[in-house]
Amino acid sequence: DRNGHMVNQGIAVYGNKGSTDQHAYVQQLREGVKNFFVTFIEVLEDGDAPSNRLFVEKDVTSGDFLSGFLLGTRAALRQNGRESVTLTIQSVNAMTVGVLIALFERAVGFYASLVNINAYHQPGVEAGKKAAEAVIQLQLKIIGTVSSQPMPLETLAQKIGTDDLETVFKVCEHLSANGRLKKMKGQSPFEAKYSAI
Repeated sequence: DRNGHMVNQGIAVYGNKGSTDQHAYVQQLREGVKNFFVTFIEVLEDGDAPSNRLFVEKDVTSGDFLSGFLLGTRAALRQNGRESVTLTIQSVNAMTVGVLIALFERAVGFYASLVNINAYHQPGVEAGKKAAEAVIQLQLKIIGTVSSQPMPLETLAQKIGTDDLETVFKVCEHLSANGRLKKMKGQSPFEAKYSAI
């Protein structure tokens, strides 16, 4: 915290859209540990114009189903003593998305002030960015090292000066899947060979 003490708490934020996670996420919320709160964001308008609305049954649109799932999920949580908050917006547009982002940004900042931490000091985020940059640098070395002769992972890793075979493998797999390296399969994934295109 701001006084130098270890603070082992924070807010983990999870989310999904519509009814896509009814079988896992909502099940956990309804039956799991009561250490959370739920915020629903309800959108009143289904689409840009009535002619764009998708009817999936007589007199029932896909938006009607999403609205039904929202109200039904709220009721299912409430039946099991799980409370929620619903924010209602008219439509999804640049302004409403901006307002929601600003609202949640301020909620995080306010929460942080209550537990005496600086919400904008994020060493974990910085560590992730630095690790991602190291992967990009490794990728550039791989691209600069492969030749027309297929090369096994261990040889490639030695040539670029790393013993991190897993990351070399993952980068090579990504590059070959996107047509930037050629891959010759081996008896196991780690026995594949890679070459320039």
